Amino acid sequence: MLTRGKVVLFYPPYDGPPLGAPLSLLSLAGTLRAANFDVVLIDAAIEPRYLERIAEECQSALCIGISVLTGPMIRGAIDAASFVKSHARGVCIVFGGWHPTLCPESTLREPYVDVVVRGQGEITIVELATALAAQQPLDLIAGISWKKQGRLIQNFERRVQPVDTFPPPAYDLTDFDAYERVAGKRELAYATSIGCPYACNYCTDMVVYKRRFNAYSAEHVVAELVNLVERYRVTNVALLDSNFPVDLKRAIAIARGIRDSGVKFTWTFQASTDFICRMSQEEVQLLADSGVSYMGFGTESTSPAVLKMMNKRHQRVDEMYETARKANLAGIRVTFNLILGYPGETEADRLITFRTMSDIGRQFSNVRFSPNIFTPYPGIPIWPQLRELGVVEPQTLEEWMTMPLGANLLRWLKGRELARLDRMLAYFLLLNQIRRSQKTSLIRKLTSLLVQASIRWRLDSSFLSFPWEMWVAQLTEHIVKRRSLVTGQALPAEQTNVC
Repeated sequence: MLTRGKVVLFYPPYDGPPLGAPLSLLSLAGTLRAANFDVVLIDAAIEPRYLERIAEECQSALCIGISVLTGPMIRGAIDAASFVKSHARGVCIVFGGWHPTLCPESTLREPYVDVVVRGQGEITIVELATALAAQQPLDLIAGISWKKQGRLIQNFERRVQPVDTFPPPAYDLTDFDAYERVAGKRELAYATSIGCPYACNYCTDMVVYKRRFNAYSAEHVVAELVNLVERYRVTNVALLDSNFPVDLKRAIAIARGIRDSGVKFTWTFQASTDFICRMSQEEVQLLADSGVSYMGFGTESTSPAVLKMMNKRHQRVDEMYETARKANLAGIRVTFNLILGYPGETEADRLITFRTMSDIGRQFSNVRFSPNIFTPYPGIPIWPQLRELGVVEPQTLEEWMTMPLGANLLRWLKGRELARLDRMLAYFLLLNQIRRSQKTSLIRKLTSLLVQASIRWRLDSSFLSFPWEMWVAQLTEHIVKRRSLVTGQALPAEQTNVC
């Protein structure tokens, strides 16, 4: 059958090992192929000469769709779009993904961007490709922003569609061997749902999905996952769900279905601690028996005042302990994410968090921590307050490009305040890391106990001067500052020596 044209989909380079082919592009490819378009996927993670490949494929393409996240990933998107603009001038350049959805106007103002797809793109990209193939106007395509004779036009919003109404993602376009060579394991990125019911003031998810939980049925998930694992010899599945166990009955049914299938693989997910606390110990053990090896939690703080400012009323400290306890009994690794420097947070609030989390780490050996400086991502609900506090919002793609997770744009976290936070954080991370270090001699064991006792005293007294513990520890230790909330892996760029 004659196809209707070719669409190129590109995923720019990013830090850290890939989790497999980008699910966002596989999902677009699924709907495009069902509509009889040819699709070419180019992922910079496995295509080192991606600009040459883009130039080759775009010679006969209707458009190139580029997926963009806020931060350094924007650089690769700019390079690719500028390259296409100068080497394949008839090709429509489409930006989509989280950043263009949250900043459509500033994205579209760039001379190398022709169209922005906002929000859920599966249907939008098909309608756009159809219009381009037929040389029809773009005025009636919901969910896009575009240019017409130099004017920026924003079409009507597209309503979010149930995920089970789309054709399946084009997993067969994935070169699993290539990803395995890069990442060292055969992994699959997969989503059983989108959306989260909570309204945390710092989160972009609620802005895009309006707090609606949109999920596949448990039967669909089990059947598809088992099939993909067997067909492509996958060893680990990383769920990209914002909050996997929102529907507890469904989550338990998925775990039971995977366990009963007899197909062995590990899988990981993100959640909030309140949902795990509603599970019995037997149900958490069922997760482990089905292959769950890791869970990531956005705990953020243990200060009641800060949790209230974050609009995390569902987050309770006792549930953090209980989640750690249940996961520990089941043999599941856990990461608790922390956000530091949130507007209104005081040093006393940070000390509360460090003390509580240190106690959790002392009691439960399965828990690790991933602290981050609060990052004001585009579109989050707290931006009006941030502007009042003097935070300057980036206005261009290049300005947003310099905002990786943890970039400090906070006017209230500078100088002595920042220095004390850095020292406090170093003590906290060192305390939780040396507890797990294997000591080979009596002297090292005694030194470790002395260092731990001293750091606990520092966090209790907030006395941070003369950091002799750091000088001792730097001989043998390095601190892992950040971990992936999806997999728990240490992020290589954030590993540093103790100082």
